[in-house]
Amino acid sequence: MKLPKNTLTNEWKEVQWVLTDVDDTLTWNGQLPPETLIALSALQQAGLKVVAVTGACAGWCDHIAQLWPVDAVIGENGAFIMEKKEGYLTLRSGAPMSTIVDNQTKLKQQIVELLLAYPDLNLTLDQSYRLCEVAIDIGQNREPISPEIIAEVVSKIKQLGASATASSIHINSWYGEHSKKTTSLAFLHEKGLSESQITSQACYVGDSLNDEFMFATLPKSVGVANIKKYWDKLQHHPEFVMTESGGYGFAEFVNQLLVIKTN
Repeated sequence: MKLPKNTLTNEWKEVQWVLTDVDDTLTWNGQLPPETLIALSALQQAGLKVVAVTGACAGWCDHIAQLWPVDAVIGENGAFIMEKKEGYLTLRSGAPMSTIVDNQTKLKQQIVELLLAYPDLNLTLDQSYRLCEVAIDIGQNREPISPEIIAEVVSKIKQLGASATASSIHINSWYGEHSKKTTSLAFLHEKGLSESQITSQACYVGDSLNDEFMFATLPKSVGVANIKKYWDKLQHHPEFVMTESGGYGFAEFVNQLLVIKTN
């Protein structure tokens, strides 16, 4: 397995936007290292914009957007954007909220029926706090599920006509055309960035299979060390891989980036 380099190059000096996954990218072993918050704060203090791009539930995204040093949160794999404007948190989505709720109700019933064939699988404990998605726990509050079972369940959900993706801890599923990629690009365009500016000024940090389309979309991309677990299964790889895992790897990345930008 040949991995990319772990030291950023001077081309990263142009970066103004840091988009990042959350679970096992900012967190590690189910906790948020203090190094993560220090790194996020350092980015903002340096004038960079920070956007969390996550499959996490709306309730968790509300907490992140309200309390963490980030500028916005793209949640439930692109279903909505939470952003503070003039000191107040806002919520917006590409589809009417009533449509999102109806789709979730339909999909939840279908997945509960599907899981009858998998008695060892359950919906996530935070399902009640989701606005759009239906999520299955594959390693957050239980022993990890085998890759074969994960792939089988994802395939069956897609056969329903829904979107589905597996992170390091969840299978996330939804009805709708949104994704981390489409909502992230729309958000950056909304902020006035052209296609060429997105390529040169925005970067992405991730750790898992559900990040690969962001790696493909933003050439300036980084994996924290635990991405190595999925390396041979990824079709699109990050440009650099840090030596540390999770939030520690994110802090390692931020330290490198800020050194480049201040020299």
